[in-house]
Amino acid sequence: MSDLQASDTPGESRNMRRASNDEEKSKRRDEILAAAKRVFAQSGFHSTTMADVAKEAGLSYGTVYWYFDSKEALFHALMDAEEEALRAYIGQSVIDNVLSNNEPEVALAAIRHAITATLEFFESDRESARLLFRDSLSLGDKFEQHLFGIYERFIGDIELAVVAAQNAGRIRQGPPKMAAFSVAALIGQVALRRLVTDDGLSSEVVADFIVELLLNGLVPR
Repeated sequence: MSDLQASDTPGESRNMRRASNDEEKSKRRDEILAAAKRVFAQSGFHSTTMADVAKEAGLSYGTVYWYFDSKEALFHALMDAEEEALRAYIGQSVIDNVLSNNEPEVALAAIRHAITATLEFFESDRESARLLFRDSLSLGDKFEQHLFGIYERFIGDIELAVVAAQNAGRIRQGPPKMAAFSVAALIGQVALRRLVTDDGLSSEVVADFIVELLLNGLVPR
């Protein structure tokens, strides 16, 4: 099948039906993903159709199928794109800095940065949070497994900072994976709550509280 064959409207322009080079194809794919993100976030997975996505993207129904052969494949691709955006927002350079520097405050700064950046990412793009927290967990095993993979990679990034902080003697020894999972779970629950509740606190303030809570608990000092 080609874009030309996929078109369901013979009178459409050739440009509407076919991207002619890799750059245009990549751009069109991104346009479809952006449209899908808006429609999925507004209507939910089950109520959204490929025709809805095509209409939002300003493309033919068949053209969308040329890039994604099902609604499920489109949603999986969107989950991948959101993970990539989140990891880029947190910044690989932060993790690299932790791995090359054993100073205690560098490790803690990396943990604080990861928490702050995650909260900021979801709050600045609530569509992403709805997609990852709401839809993925209610769509069955394949989507849950995909989300689990995203979550595990996020935990892995936090684990690097935890190990660095432990090696620097800044936090107590213990299973780093479990510590990272606990941090990630707390971030996730806070981010989910802040989707629907405006507590008037900035992401930086919340991140500082989470770090303080993790380091010192609730006992006053």
